[in-house]
Amino acid sequence: MATPSPMRAFYALLANNAVAGVTNFTVWFAITFWVFLETRSVFATGMIAGVFLVLTAGFAVWFGSLVDHYPKTRVMRGSSLASLAFYVLSLGLLLATPEAAFREVAQPQLWILIGLVMLGVIAGNVRNIALPTLVTLLVPEDRRDKANGLVGMATGIGFLTTSVISGLLVAWAGMVGALAVAISLTVLVILHILTVRVPAAAQTAASDTGAPADLRAKADRRIDLKGTLKVVGAVPGLFALILFAAFNNFLGGVFMALMDAYGLSLMPVQSWGFLWATISVAFIVSGLVIAKVGLGPRPLRTLLVVNLIMWSVASVFTLQTSIPLLAVGCAIWMFLGPWAEAAEQTTLQRVVPYERQGRVFGFAQSVEQSASPLTAFLIGPLTQFVVIPFMTDGAGARTIGPWFGTGADRGMALVFTVAGLCGVILTILAFTSRAYRRLSAAYAQDPATDTARP
Repeated sequence: MATPSPMRAFYALLANNAVAGVTNFTVWFAITFWVFLETRSVFATGMIAGVFLVLTAGFAVWFGSLVDHYPKTRVMRGSSLASLAFYVLSLGLLLATPEAAFREVAQPQLWILIGLVMLGVIAGNVRNIALPTLVTLLVPEDRRDKANGLVGMATGIGFLTTSVISGLLVAWAGMVGALAVAISLTVLVILHILTVRVPAAAQTAASDTGAPADLRAKADRRIDLKGTLKVVGAVPGLFALILFAAFNNFLGGVFMALMDAYGLSLMPVQSWGFLWATISVAFIVSGLVIAKVGLGPRPLRTLLVVNLIMWSVASVFTLQTSIPLLAVGCAIWMFLGPWAEAAEQTTLQRVVPYERQGRVFGFAQSVEQSASPLTAFLIGPLTQFVVIPFMTDGAGARTIGPWFGTGADRGMALVFTVAGLCGVILTILAFTSRAYRRLSAAYAQDPATDTARP
């Protein structure tokens, strides 16, 4: 039997991951849209974002250990099976509970449903850790930045289809329709991945790859956080990169908590879904550009440059109540996002030994996401009970209201502007840091280990 092509396997797994991502993001967007429309509570949407981020941070290290210790496609298949189980339970609860119970934020049925749905979404995060390690294994080192661009493009396609599907499903069929579609697509994803043939090396646990003893995965399948910290600490400036991304996510939690509420305050849910579909084209174009030209010889510099532009845009795109201004700002944000993500992944793939990449990616995801829950949990109540009154009939409405505008949407807009200005300051400080210079130098050196081609 012919040996499966590494690149063909990568493309098949990328497509499979894209469909799984569309499915999970559709459910996440749908529950956010649906809860806001049922309750009209910014607090509730902020809590959904917070639940997502807490679960992401809490499970990421364990997920990374699973990726390193077990065959990659088995882990991806198990991820989809877990999502399927939670979606089926969510649909059962939704059908068995009177509709009125989901219209009050204080009702426990609403939060049980949110918890089940979000566990199904979070189960898909295993795939987001496994895929970069497969890029390392299946793609030659000099093409990995472009492969990471394709990963970004697939994510963009997911955003495009997700926004349309979520908006239309919630408008026409409610959460029942969204979960029914998710269950069907998840079954198809599981059936497809059973047909993907991956080179034997990709199906080998890390402990069997012949890595040096001090980097070899433990036979007892422990998470081995201590060893992961040792690897991260051995790369100059790598902790600083992870912490920079964590603070970025701290600010990004503002947008996760408020963006849907802000958009839905300006337009109907169908229009908001179609707007996100249009904006998501920028994500796809960005991935295609990266796949064509790469990130250049200094991906860390690329990371900081795009962050500086992104936060500058974030500080101005809600200065006035304007759907075109919102659309342009979000499009720029979406176009630059894959550059930052690909730059971080390309750096980690080069400086971290393959045998530890699952755990390092998982550790990075855990640390980077740990800051966002604080923002998401705080920003919903803070905006609802402090900033919105401040910009509705408080001191803010009286002082800056004549040119900035007043009301609930302007309260959310003010939070976006402040977060953007904080991001600009953070990025400037990172550009001048010693950690940035040290990690750039480490990247420029030959990688200490590189995976043998399968």
